[in-house]
Amino acid sequence: MSIPRQLRPGAVLLPLFLLAWNHAAFASVEVFTTAGEPVQNVPTSAAVVELDAPARLDARISQDLPADPSRAKQALQSRMSDPEWQRTIQDYGRLYQGVARAWMLGIEKVPAVVVDSQYVVYGEPDVGRALEEIEQARGDQR
Repeated sequence: MSIPRQLRPGAVLLPLFLLAWNHAAFASVEVFTTAGEPVQNVPTSAAVVELDAPARLDARISQDLPADPSRAKQALQSRMSDPEWQRTIQDYGRLYQGVARAWMLGIEKVPAVVVDSQYVVYGEPDVGRALEEIEQARGDQR
């Protein structure tokens, strides 16, 4: 069982000293992971952030670009004239917001299940189980 921890601004992690509550009452659940660390039993209301998603988007955009820099620039400019490009730019913004959020919370490894921007369980791919661990730890402190 991983040990739930409390997140503090500035990425300081402190032991969890909490009161019990039902995980259905959690105001927010965020799951930070990568494509290589799949998670399961994620509540529909949870935000899932794949921290390697921006790099995958970079690779997709760069795919099949010529090695010659001037030809690559032309090819990329051509891609940018496609109406789909605006969606790609929006995707970049959304994906990097997730990365920035993980950095702001001080996420140290994945998977990480964060509850109410305060409590985190690392290394548990079953989000439901991670939420139960937080709930149990809170009950043990009563």
